[in-house]
Amino acid sequence: MPAISVIIPTYNAEDIVLETINSVLDQTFTDFELIIIDDGSKDRTVELAEMIDDPRIKVFAYENAGECTARNRGIQHASGEFISFLDHDDLWTADKLELQLSALQNNPDADVAYSQVVRMAEQRDYLVFKSSNTPLFDGSIYAHLLQGNFIGNGSNILARRKAIEAVGGFDPACPYSADWDYCLRKAAASSYVLVPKEQIIYRQVPGSMSSKVAIFEEQGLFMIEKLYQAASTEFQYLKRQTLSKFYRHCTELYLERCEGTAQVIKAYTKMSLAIRMCPKTLLEKSTLKIMSKLFLSLLFPANLVNFLIQLNKKRACYFCLRTDFAALSPVNDVPVNDISIVSLGYKST
Repeated sequence: MPAISVIIPTYNAEDIVLETINSVLDQTFTDFELIIIDDGSKDRTVELAEMIDDPRIKVFAYENAGECTARNRGIQHASGEFISFLDHDDLWTADKLELQLSALQNNPDADVAYSQVVRMAEQRDYLVFKSSNTPLFDGSIYAHLLQGNFIGNGSNILARRKAIEAVGGFDPACPYSADWDYCLRKAAASSYVLVPKEQIIYRQVPGSMSSKVAIFEEQGLFMIEKLYQAASTEFQYLKRQTLSKFYRHCTELYLERCEGTAQVIKAYTKMSLAIRMCPKTLLEKSTLKIMSKLFLSLLFPANLVNFLIQLNKKRACYFCLRTDFAALSPVNDVPVNDISIVSLGYKST
């Protein structure tokens, strides 16, 4: 029986799934099984996964039912004492499983380990890496996590099987916020331990969930109502802060995907709601950065604003001339501070 079960839900991922699988196979901790749950792909995803000659890999193909259901199916197949999830478009650094497992073994009262996240996005001819720079917490994190999902996404956690079994599966009713809901349900009954290292590389791709901002907003508000209906009386005072942080995040998403005046107006509306819910947010540095971009977007064309922002970022960037996949990993000699830019054209090894 393997120590860890890694679950990858896949759907039409033939262009990137091998990179994701390799980031698991390259782990320094090797006692794991890799369960790939294909959710009705119409391309060569299953074929490519089945071509890999490694006895630790198990591939299961189902009709399309959504990512939450695919993860739940993976849990049913898992046999490890610990379980971790990895989305088909994300990556891990080589020591992710080793350090998270060590953190849980050294903290027997904790049921879940998580790490810091780096966002990776393609911009023209470059890969751009950006640290999340969000506050992170250890121990009983429920009150902090209730205010916003600082853990990131479903590719992060390593959890004891008993914690997974205690909370049940992912909720298919709200897929855009299912990771947050799932981690919160565990946080209500379990202690978390943080690995203070950037180990999760979250790939932002066109057409991904986070790019569909209007649907993300609608489901996020639905999820917030659900979370506070389940929360005890002592936590209800945090709801306005949660809504404020959520609307601020929606402002960022609208500005990141700004395609014209309509998007800017939506961003302005969400920022106004964020301030109304919690006026103290105006004192936060991150809010001031968002508002600066918002005011620029109100005054100037979106393409000019994006050009100026990218120009400013590049002044603080680390440009990497290497093109192998190892160069993309913060484990090696590429520092991932606020922004790193790496030239495209790499091959995974």
